Amino acid sequence: MFISSIYHPTTAQAHAYSASYTQITMDQNKTEVVFSIDTLSIFELIKGIDKNKDWVLQQSEVEHKKHQIEEILTEGIALDKVNKEQTPELEKMKIVKKSNKIFLSIYLKYPAFSPGETISFNDGFYSQDTSTNYVNLLSANYAGETSEAALQGDNRTWTMLLTEVQQEQQSDSGQTVTDQYQKKTPPTAHVQPTTSTWFSFFKLGMMHILTGYDHLLFLLALLIRKQTFKQYAAIVTSFTIAHSITLSLSVFGIVSIPSRFVEATIAFSICYVALENIFRKKIHHRWTITFIFGLIHGLGFASLLREMAIPKSHLVVALINFNLGIEAVQLTIVLLLLPLLTYLFKMKASPKIVKFGSIVIVLLGAIWLIQRLFF
Repeated sequence: MFISSIYHPTTAQAHAYSASYTQITMDQNKTEVVFSIDTLSIFELIKGIDKNKDWVLQQSEVEHKKHQIEEILTEGIALDKVNKEQTPELEKMKIVKKSNKIFLSIYLKYPAFSPGETISFNDGFYSQDTSTNYVNLLSANYAGETSEAALQGDNRTWTMLLTEVQQEQQSDSGQTVTDQYQKKTPPTAHVQPTTSTWFSFFKLGMMHILTGYDHLLFLLALLIRKQTFKQYAAIVTSFTIAHSITLSLSVFGIVSIPSRFVEATIAFSICYVALENIFRKKIHHRWTITFIFGLIHGLGFASLLREMAIPKSHLVVALINFNLGIEAVQLTIVLLLLPLLTYLFKMKASPKIVKFGSIVIVLLGAIWLIQRLFF
């Protein structure tokens, strides 16, 4: 029976950004699952776990509520073998840091899977919260083969079919024959994911920009000042190229900058552009400053994918689709804004409206800047 001190994972309301990571590792003897969820979600889901009310999860607090955590985990996630739910063995719970967030990692052990069987992972956390932006970034490995997915919205189930690859060998007559049961070289396993990986990362990119209010505010600050269509096109293009470059470099581990610096610089970029709108009489070559700040914004976009255990052979596809999702939303927003801005610029009061709007943007950016520098 569910303990009364726990909020049900399917009915609790998610905070501004809820995230979890799942790593599934399978071999001939066992299946290991590491489920990591951000600690703010833990505070929401388990009442009273933050005993000293400092909003920092301690290992002692985890141990005190270990049974409740195990209960809510059982309710929230499930691993199925051929449509039959498996019972896990809890090995340990550990507090870890991913990017600039603290997560609780829960290590579970399940029975082994065999070629010919279907494995499914279901995540029910926040599933009844229609406004949630909860996402579970999943990575699975079996006999050297991998599969990745971003579970979010209505798509909360990942499924993978394990099949055998027949081994080829030469017969005495020189003809090629197949044998699935060679004594010296046993058949290797081949994973056949049934979940649409590319679309899940496309949706993840869309969600990431839609919930990235600082990125959206920066884009608004860039566009709200009257400019020519050629200038607008140059701004959007330079921002796209810049953040695509650093997004790729960061995800591949080539560039690594502390998240506090990245987030603070993003807030500063909002303030800078908005102040230009207020004090500069004419706006020229804005695409250059957009490109510079776009490099920093790309590092902010990379925070999600960087923590996933995605092999480089799969990372390119995930990265492309993630970036396409970002661009689809960004382009849609620009196309929606331009007609509204064109109408605004025809109004006599447009200079005052632009100035007032820019002042509001400066204030919001300044608040974020102070928070990210000192808190």
